Amino acid sequence: MMILNFILPSILFIMGVFTFVFNRKHLLSMLLSLEYMVLSLFLLLFIYLNMINYEFFFSMMFLTFSVCEGTLGLSILVSMMRTYGNDYFQSLNILQC
Repeated sequence: MMILNFILPSILFIMGVFTFVFNRKHLLSMLLSLEYMVLSLFLLLFIYLNMINYEFFFSMMFLTFSVCEGTLGLSILVSMMRTYGNDYFQSLNILQC
């Protein structure tokens, strides 16, 4: 049972990595897969801290940083939508500032 608790979040994280790698066309789908990976890492961290009977203060810090990461991603998405009109990575031009 203990091995199953570590296998499930690991499989969820690997599935998140595959969706991140294969859905590179839109910024929104990449941000959603990143948040999925963060939630699977949080589940793994919560299970690990619960097994060793440790305090959950670190998990609250992890959630705080993941919310900050999500906010930064959404602000980049809004900025990109206002500038280019869509969230395609193909519409970006590296030569423009």
